[in-house]
Amino acid sequence: MCGRFSQSLTREEYLAELAGNPDRCIAVDHEPIARYNVAPGTKVLLLSERNHALHLDAVHWGYAPDWWTKVPLINARAETAASSRMFKPLWQHGRAIVFADGWYEWRRENGQKQPYFIHRKDGRPIFMAAIGSPPFERGDNKEGFLIVTTAADKDLIDIHDRRPLVLSPEAATDWMQPDVSSDEAEVIAREHSVPAEEFVWYPVTPAVGNVRNQGSKLIKPLPPA
Repeated sequence: MCGRFSQSLTREEYLAELAGNPDRCIAVDHEPIARYNVAPGTKVLLLSERNHALHLDAVHWGYAPDWWTKVPLINARAETAASSRMFKPLWQHGRAIVFADGWYEWRRENGQKQPYFIHRKDGRPIFMAAIGSPPFERGDNKEGFLIVTTAADKDLIDIHDRRPLVLSPEAATDWMQPDVSSDEAEVIAREHSVPAEEFVWYPVTPAVGNVRNQGSKLIKPLPPA
């Protein structure tokens, strides 16, 4: 799953990684975002394409339509979202990207939950597939968005059996295009995720468990015991 991640670089550093040079309606901003502990229930910078240009909007992380009476959902499974009654409209009309440095997962060790930080070996930003309820620019907390997850593979399964659907920069650009069909988006999700061998992970401070904690110390490896 994905329930916490880091989004600490500048907008320009993330956008520079995207494939090509797409038109954008995004103001230049060289100030680091500096959110090392992004949690559900907060507004998150969400990248989407509309009117043939990229837009960046602060959107509520969590999806709960009017008829939903339970806790808002934060993830949607790539294997079933395109055909589910709840997520099919989002998959068709609300595909977006969340950029990040990496994400956190917890594993039980010695009777306690130990957090790990997972990121690309090469240190490049990651692009997590998301679906949500447009228009994203409305700025309220109505419905919001979810991060798409897929089954963990290879050694990543040792940390958790699910992981965010991380797309290559080229696939991320295609994922956001409104003229890409629902079926084509399924192919992107199935065939263009970044493989497990491109990631590394290490234990980090349990302080990340408190959503109020921030700072680069949260993504630094724990010193050897």
